[in-house]
Amino acid sequence: MNGRYWLIQGFDGMESLFELKIGAGQISDNKLRALLQALTAKISLSYEEILGAYANRGTRIANSHLDIQKDAIQPSLSCGSNPHVIASLRELNGKVVVHPVLS
Repeated sequence: MNGRYWLIQGFDGMESLFELKIGAGQISDNKLRALLQALTAKISLSYEEILGAYANRGTRIANSHLDIQKDAIQPSLSCGSNPHVIASLRELNGKVVVHPVLS
């Protein structure tokens, strides 16, 4: 991996569930968001909750479990509440980088 990479981490509270890395040039912004949603669904949601996340807003079954949030303090994207998945762009030395998708 040369240059920058996305560090993708899954947490249940403060407990680390997994850590993955992917080169920044190997995934588009839209696919990164979809990946966060897929990982969140896998680690935390029931079939009914996943269905509700894709249902039309304002309907009885709709929910926001797979909405993507930008963190106001750390430049990162997150999905889910608990467990949740976080993605941050990093330099090879591990330093967090601000990316246009994060600002």
